[in-house]
Amino acid sequence: MKKIFMTLALAVASTLCALAQGPVKNIILVHGAFADGSGWEGVYNILTKQGYNVVVDQNPLSSLEDDVASVNRILDKMEGPVILVGHSWGGAVITQAGGSDKVAGLVYVAAFQPEVGETVLQLASSAPTLPEYGILPPDAQGNIYIDKAKFHKAFCADLPAAKAAFMCASQGVWSAKGPTTPLTVAAWKTKPSWAIVATGDKCINPVIERTMYRRSGASTTEINGSHVVFISHPAEVAKVIADAAMHAGK
Repeated sequence: MKKIFMTLALAVASTLCALAQGPVKNIILVHGAFADGSGWEGVYNILTKQGYNVVVDQNPLSSLEDDVASVNRILDKMEGPVILVGHSWGGAVITQAGGSDKVAGLVYVAAFQPEVGETVLQLASSAPTLPEYGILPPDAQGNIYIDKAKFHKAFCADLPAAKAAFMCASQGVWSAKGPTTPLTVAAWKTKPSWAIVATGDKCINPVIERTMYRRSGASTTEINGSHVVFISHPAEVAKVIADAAMHAGK
């Protein structure tokens, strides 16, 4: 009888261990500047069909604190571990928000990955801007936009011109408070991270992306796409996210 109980106890322990090491099923997708959450539709459709619980954050782009609060509101409602995915400015947001105990891993999609005390502006200035770069200085209200004349080539060169025109007309208002605020948390130091370098990126020099991801030790994938690689290559981006979800819980 004692052996039977021992066998059952070991079986239960083994099962619990296997469950603890199973894939993370919750994913939060965080958009960057000059965009909104709708750009994640292709990635969302792929991941939900694979059984993941995916929530798309609609952050206000008004400050680092406000954008992190937006992610935290979603995290508070999640049950179980979560993968945070950030694009561009969204990378800084998940780096700060990723300190939550619920966060199991981080995925950076052509995204900033700051150190504590570092700002996005510092990172963006750490390598030469590219000729197609079209981000304008802050206006009189302290808001940042992409030049309409350069939007297509700078932001989404691998999307159709009509799509680019609509994205330009609907670009989000990004407050200069965001990229000038130093981070106080660098979650990638304590959480596993995955990263995608968009080799055709004209908004963030790919040299900067590679340098950041090398510094953090992120598992890095390179995709030949524009800054919005998650829109132009949703299947490849979803694959990286699913890989993170599979391995972050181990």
